[in-house]
Formats: sequence, structure tokens, C-alpha cells
Amino acid sequence: MIVRLYSKPRCGLCDEAKAVLERVRARLPFDLVEEDIRADPTLLATYRYDIPVVIVGGRVAFKHHLVEDEVERFLRRELAGTPVADS
Repeated sequence: MIVRLYSKPRCGLCDEAKAVLERVRARLPFDLVEEDIRADPTLLATYRYDIPVVIVGGRVAFKHHLVEDEVERFLRRELAGTPVADS
């Protein structure tokens, strides 16, 4: 599964989102692809005021502030319904 993070440099929320995704990725198998929205005029026009944006399966899954438990539950469902492990 590919999880795409639309972000840009010097964005505190983007840094936090990436950290959340990395922590979840330590427990779940997925590829994380980070893209700078400034590199694509369409992405910039679409998400300029909404970053960070997390795309899963071609759809927007999360915007702005990510909550680790919510992200993990969502990704587990996307990975064929694997139950969430107790922490």
C-alpha cells in the first residue's frame, strides 16, 4: 500500500504528520511517499491551504492534524481489516 503525504518545507504540521506516519509505519507495512506540493502547480492550487494532506488509495484520507490512533485504525482497515493491536 502507498500512503502519499502532500507537504512543503518549513511546515510544522507537515513535520508532525510525517512523524505520525513514520510511527505507524513501524507497526504496519506501507510505503510512504512524501511530495512537495510546490513541485506541481495542480497540487499547489488544490492543497495550498490544506497541507498536510494524506492520500490513500487515491483519496484524501486526512488533512491538517493527524491523530496517530485514527491513522493506524484507518490504515489497518485499508490493509484488509487487520485488528488494531493493544499498545
